[in-house]
Amino acid sequence: MPSAPRTPPWPALGDLVAGVSVALVLIPQSMAYAQLAGLPPYLGLWAGVLPPVLAALFASSPYLQTGPVAMTSLLTLGALSAFAAPTTEEFIGLAALLALVVGVVRLGLGAIRGGFLAYFMSQPVLKGFTSAAAILITLTQVPTLLGVPGGAGGIVLGAVDALRHPASWHVPSALLGLGTIGLVLGARRLHPLMPGILVAVVGALLFSALSDFSGPTLGSIPISLPDHVGSLPWRMLPALIVPGGVIALVGFAEPAAIARVFAEQDRTPWSPNREFVSQGVANLAAGLSGAFPVGGSFSRSSVARLAGARSRWTGAVTGVVVLSFLPFAGVLEGLPRAVLGGIVIAAVAELIQFRPLMAMVRDSRLQAGVGWITFALTLVLAPRVDIAVLAGVGLAGVAHLWRELLIEVRTSRDGDALRIAPVGVLFFASAPPLDDAIVTELARHPDASKLVLDLSHLGRIDYTGALVMRRIIREAGRAGVDLRLSGIPAHATRVLRAVLGEDFERLKTADGE
Repeated sequence: MPSAPRTPPWPALGDLVAGVSVALVLIPQSMAYAQLAGLPPYLGLWAGVLPPVLAALFASSPYLQTGPVAMTSLLTLGALSAFAAPTTEEFIGLAALLALVVGVVRLGLGAIRGGFLAYFMSQPVLKGFTSAAAILITLTQVPTLLGVPGGAGGIVLGAVDALRHPASWHVPSALLGLGTIGLVLGARRLHPLMPGILVAVVGALLFSALSDFSGPTLGSIPISLPDHVGSLPWRMLPALIVPGGVIALVGFAEPAAIARVFAEQDRTPWSPNREFVSQGVANLAAGLSGAFPVGGSFSRSSVARLAGARSRWTGAVTGVVVLSFLPFAGVLEGLPRAVLGGIVIAAVAELIQFRPLMAMVRDSRLQAGVGWITFALTLVLAPRVDIAVLAGVGLAGVAHLWRELLIEVRTSRDGDALRIAPVGVLFFASAPPLDDAIVTELARHPDASKLVLDLSHLGRIDYTGALVMRRIIREAGRAGVDLRLSGIPAHATRVLRAVLGEDFERLKTADGE
């Protein structure tokens, strides 16, 4: 496993400042994402203590900040909604168990050097899923924003039901939620380090205390370790393996992208294998803390970098600051829940991007179809967005195979010589169509006594393709056609020489060297 960048024995001043800055964002954000995941908000605080500390010990990136994130929280809600009702004891226990599953999968992938899976999801699938998921995340917060109970019928219908009954809206909650969205987005535009979330939380707490606020608030915030830590529903472990694997892979896309972008900007190496390990250990810590699956946050990582982070110590400082805050968490009990809804909506607003999906229609209709179908499935199958991801990955694989199957055959004639140039990839599935195309062209030119196969436009030739090539050569010889190979790609030389044997050197033309 590649070694991590050299870390100083203690945090520098920049790490301390950055760690505190991130913690001030993480405290309210973690509770908001716990609420999004269908859990009591206080569990978000526990997800922000041990996970960032332990992730910092193994991470490759000096900036990556680990803890609750919106996308993983939505995936958690979707995966567990099939087994229990949100906020129930069973749901809370399943969330902790799911975090352990995600941790084991990520830790295992890091141990076997599976970092290449960070690039497994194609861009059409990722863009389609991310935009639809951001819309769903926004819809989940609509009832909270309006200060009304969540409607029945799922995420979309629940939001529609809340919007259809304006008489039940709690106006102060709605104003606080909308104000939070405007404040957070506005502060972000002015400067990434402006503490819009902190200002919104402090302002809402003051408003709640001074105005005798009557809307939904956080309520009691326990500061002891959650009771369910020692009694997880292990009987449900088999049912959580698939959704846990999906979250482990899909949720890793964000931290991998963060670390890669910052490494490119700083011109420093990074290791996806180490990030898999760090994120795996973080999720194990989250599960053992009684929390829920966590991931890497782009917004908090950006804050850490801009605030002067210099090493992986920053994440550890963040976790220690959140831990130090726990005895005083009671000050947040009067915080209106609408503020947390506003924080979530502001966090995902920029993830709703239709422009890349529209651009795909212009660039590649096949890939655009994959992206838009993934987008639609994510909305239709909600809250089981994990199934939509699997369907999108499957569609991307089918689209890839379909494209590989399409092999073009270009034909030209020079006297008694017929030149055939296949374009594409010659593998087990596309080899038979090439065989048929060559037979068809020979039938169309019965007077041709020479055949030149120009292989220079083939991106790959596998063993089955080489076997088909050998059969074509033998059939051409029996038909009295002098066949030669031209433009043999360097990557195909070994397999063709092995399959054709002594005939390989004889069949090469001068430009096939």
